[in-house]
Amino acid sequence: FQAEDGIRDFCLSRGLGDVYKRQLLCLKSGLIIFDKRQNYMLDKKHILDRFIGYVKIDTESDPNSMSTPSTEKQWDLANKLADELKTIGMQDVSIDDNAYIMATLPSNVSHKVPTIGFVSHFDTSPDFTAKNVNPQIIENYDGSEIILNKKEDIVLSPDYFEDLLLYKGQTLITTDGTTLLGADDKAGICEIVSAMEYLILHPEIKHGTIKVGFTPDEEIGRGAHKFDVKKFGADWAYTMDGSQIGELEYENFNAAGAVIKVKGKIVHPGYAKGKMINSMYYASKFIDALPKAETPEQTEGYEGFYHLHSMEGKVEDTVLQYIVRDHDRDKFEGRKQHLINLVETLNTKFGSPVFEIEIKDQYFNMKEMVVPVMHIVDIAEDAMKALNIKPLIKPIRGGTDGSQLSFMGLPCPNIFAGGHNFHGRYEYVPLESILSATEVICKIADLTQKRYL
Repeated sequence: FQAEDGIRDFCLSRGLGDVYKRQLLCLKSGLIIFDKRQNYMLDKKHILDRFIGYVKIDTESDPNSMSTPSTEKQWDLANKLADELKTIGMQDVSIDDNAYIMATLPSNVSHKVPTIGFVSHFDTSPDFTAKNVNPQIIENYDGSEIILNKKEDIVLSPDYFEDLLLYKGQTLITTDGTTLLGADDKAGICEIVSAMEYLILHPEIKHGTIKVGFTPDEEIGRGAHKFDVKKFGADWAYTMDGSQIGELEYENFNAAGAVIKVKGKIVHPGYAKGKMINSMYYASKFIDALPKAETPEQTEGYEGFYHLHSMEGKVEDTVLQYIVRDHDRDKFEGRKQHLINLVETLNTKFGSPVFEIEIKDQYFNMKEMVVPVMHIVDIAEDAMKALNIKPLIKPIRGGTDGSQLSFMGLPCPNIFAGGHNFHGRYEYVPLESILSATEVICKIADLTQKRYL
């Protein structure tokens, strides 16, 4: 291995003797994967072990908590990440009182290059439990059904999840059927840390200054709320928070939350004629009045929707919670107005203020902020093409930290992290997709500095 002496000298000069020993051990044990596409070497087992270590730490966030992070257990991974960034040789590693982590990889070129960043979140969704995650490793996947949990008869099948067939012959990391996996977004964190470690170990790969940031509470819509963009100091960044290999996204939903309160009146049911007002019946009138074809299960692509995600009711009070989504800003505003108009119409129909509505905007389409600097998307697209990865440029039917960060002054497109079926027991990620995303980060760094030669 011709670069062995160079890696030894580089590591020892930075006090990273342990990193050098690990790298040398991997070389001698044959664990380094040589990638002819870009002459990079990735330690496949090391990256797999890193990812497994992350997902075994429960970091589920809590929308009902007002603290940041919303759960104390998120600190377990946050502190581990801060220590790990120091260990691999990152500079200016910090973790603030809200668990936001930042670190710097200094430039190794003499010419001026814009500072770029990579961002991921370490919390997992409260939609499904993240306690006692027990990943399964399926090597050389053959395209058949995968038994996640024999006892409970839980099966991951390509008959239902057809994307599985994209990864025949690869190594899949799945759940055991009782928890989510946490590839959203611990795959992204693994890729960023691994890419930074690789660039440190391979100073022959040239790059400008790179910033990395890890956030709590993205899954409950608060991941960017306390992110210090000025302190981060990047000209632009990329979230590693997409799904299928090749995804590159710079459009997302405009998003709002709507709470509809329905007032009823309770009296003894035996004497209720002409007196009782059952708020649940009235709430059903509201639900039925919305377009049936404009729900998540009936839409795709650029199509927006109304989504009733929570309903709690009794005779006297019912509360409906909706999320409103649309890529088009005018249509988005129209959807919100439609809800307001519906409340007014129903109140008029029933002759009393039965319905109340409150609407709060959550985030907006980052396209508005990214289009003026489209070269940042072009660089990511060129990086994928250079690695023989077909870019899949499409709108996000959701949002990421990047959508909020873009409006905070940090344009932030989204790149694939590799996972599928997020937020549930059928989540999985191909190891090869994690490796490819790691390569994309390194290639973006390389192409950015070359663009400014």
